Amino acid sequence: MDDSGRAIRRVRRGGASPMMRFPRRRLLAGLAGVALAGSALTACGTSNAATGPVTLNFYFYPDTSTATDTGVSNCNAQHKSEYKISYQVLPVASGNQRLEMVRRLAAHDGTMDILGLDVTWEAEFAQAGWIAPWTGQYKAEAENGTLKPALETAMWKGQLVAVPDNSNTQLLWYNSALTPKPPTTWAQMIADAEHLAKEGKPHYIEIQGAQYEGATVWFNTMVASAGGTILNPDATKVTLGAPAVKALSIMKELASSPAADPSLSVQMENDNRLAFEAGNAAFELNYPFVYPAMKADNPKLFKTFKWALFPEVIPGQPAKVTIGGTDLAVSAYSQHKALAFQAALCLRDQQNQIINANAGGVPPTIASLYNNPKLFADYPFHADILKELENASVRPKSPVYQVVSIDIAHLISPASGISPAGTEKAMIAQMNNALQSKGLVP
Repeated sequence: MDDSGRAIRRVRRGGASPMMRFPRRRLLAGLAGVALAGSALTACGTSNAATGPVTLNFYFYPDTSTATDTGVSNCNAQHKSEYKISYQVLPVASGNQRLEMVRRLAAHDGTMDILGLDVTWEAEFAQAGWIAPWTGQYKAEAENGTLKPALETAMWKGQLVAVPDNSNTQLLWYNSALTPKPPTTWAQMIADAEHLAKEGKPHYIEIQGAQYEGATVWFNTMVASAGGTILNPDATKVTLGAPAVKALSIMKELASSPAADPSLSVQMENDNRLAFEAGNAAFELNYPFVYPAMKADNPKLFKTFKWALFPEVIPGQPAKVTIGGTDLAVSAYSQHKALAFQAALCLRDQQNQIINANAGGVPPTIASLYNNPKLFADYPFHADILKELENASVRPKSPVYQVVSIDIAHLISPASGISPAGTEKAMIAQMNNALQSKGLVP
């Protein structure tokens, strides 16, 4: 399942851009016979203090920007007498990344040290006992200056189980030649688009409507912005209600209006980017990768390509946009946990987060960096990114999140088929089944 939260760091990562992280073509060893392979790797994949610095295996998504390699090199140079981080490149697809790590961890693979987790995997990995909690000085360092919603993604049952490495959020992107003043609410945006349609001008509102994680992110943002939640804090009960019905009503309204791209039901982030670059749209709800992409792909349109905060669901109440990104966890089976905690903190320190932002295109999780001029050149929208991250919503935290997300996406795509009250009831039934390990996955 594609994760829009981390979105866009492969050309999946939708339409990736010069700033975004694209898949690199590295070969990884097959996973056949994980238990046997794990024992073999234990013998050759690490070293001890008597023979030199310890090798720490760092499992992370594919990154063809220079960001991850540079961060690894920085930490290795700074701590060359203690450890050497070895970057183990995971598969391109988000779901396959999770699958590879789950298989290794289920086999108690002792060669795994630092794990790059999508912000929706922490509950599952922690509940299974696969990752070690952060305590003491390591916990204090991880929390110091970190954006609160980013930290929330790394929590499970009151424990910090990972450290936020990078983040992501969506903005409203618009063509100022068509709409000099950006809309502040969904109602206004849809009305503006319909007005442009009557004038025969580009008018589509581009957003992720395909049956995948992106649709779940859209729904989560709308529910949170309407003042609601999807699950209760301990993930034992569905808590939709009136906010969810309101969210579904707006999604249905868009899908049924001239503002909807005819391809809405199959569109992902990169499709949205391409549609806007082609001049077919007036508005786009998407991640920051679209900005450098527009600059490179359509310099003429780039001159009027502007950004604003995500539209409000309730007028006067800022939207609570779903936070994305990646957290770093330490494997419960690592033979070098203390060094792994230290290395994870190094990989996400201030220097490397600036590199991640400028070379890799992913927003920082350390709040003070948004006041650092080194971030401004490639992030002219940094102030709005920070506003949204400080007020962000987190996707439902549950060990069965993958099933919950599939249930949601199945019921809201295509958005034109939404029946607000009926869809909300169906969601409650399906997600309650998921929480109780009942029923079939759609």
